[in-house]
Amino acid sequence: MPNIKKRILITGVAGFIGSKLATALLNQGHKVLGVDLLKYDKASINHLYSFKNFTFLKEDISKESVVKKIIKNIDFIFPLAALVGAPLCEKNKKEAIKVNLSSIKTLINNLEKNQKIIYPTTNSGYGVGQQNAYCTEETPLNPISLYGKTKSLAEKEISKHSNYISFRLATVFGYSYRMRSDLLINNFVKTAVDKKKLAIFEPNFRRNFIHIDDVILAFVFSIKNFKLLRNNVYNLGLSSANITKLELAKKIKKNVKSLKIKIVKNKKDPDQRDYYVSNKKIEKKGFKANISLEEGILELVKVFENSDLNIKNNY
Repeated sequence: MPNIKKRILITGVAGFIGSKLATALLNQGHKVLGVDLLKYDKASINHLYSFKNFTFLKEDISKESVVKKIIKNIDFIFPLAALVGAPLCEKNKKEAIKVNLSSIKTLINNLEKNQKIIYPTTNSGYGVGQQNAYCTEETPLNPISLYGKTKSLAEKEISKHSNYISFRLATVFGYSYRMRSDLLINNFVKTAVDKKKLAIFEPNFRRNFIHIDDVILAFVFSIKNFKLLRNNVYNLGLSSANITKLELAKKIKKNVKSLKIKIVKNKKDPDQRDYYVSNKKIEKKGFKANISLEEGILELVKVFENSDLNIKNNY
């Protein structure tokens, strides 16, 4: 079967995931329309302008007039534009609801039935999981942050469309053109490299992780296998990366030998998520994340040791 080129819309194209996804799809020959307000890193898509199959628009996707304009003649939509993370959403509550939820409602209301939407949400919707159980796609959502709530509600809106796939992403890590050091592993590694010290609150809190390159591979897989996956929700994480924060810190110490790990007692982590996640559903469909924590940590150590990155985080 020939690899038919698609017309793909990516909102939030200059972001952590968007800039890498656009690069991969353009290299495969797809036509990509990227939309972004360029709030954080204007340089993250500089390398894309040389692609003849790339079009960029600096627009606000929360405006219905913009949505109607950008979805014309589009085959696949990746709505990545969002206020990401609990602290940023708490700081900008009205904007979080507008961008993370209201703009998704507007998008769904204006899509044609045959247009396909691939929506990345967060597995933070699981909130606090049971101690001896893995969260599956059937586990009731119980988000504890405004970020988790807006994304979980947006997922419900997405499911009203006749052609959708929703991925509940594990905590993403790794290098991107629009680098973020606020993500947990990225943050731990950067702190370890810069300060040789890690202070950990609630060290036994559990989390699932996935390398950004595996996320991109999953998205490419979902375009090629849309019929197989359509109208369903999938956890997307690395199954071997269900670990506690303390276990993660010890893995980092193997690459930063002088690292001192300090457990801080009687202090709460601002992020109260605590759960393990099952990724069996997507694995049974034929996709499995493979980039290990060890590989990703080594990559990040090299990035932070050898680069003079000017990282502007969301918060």
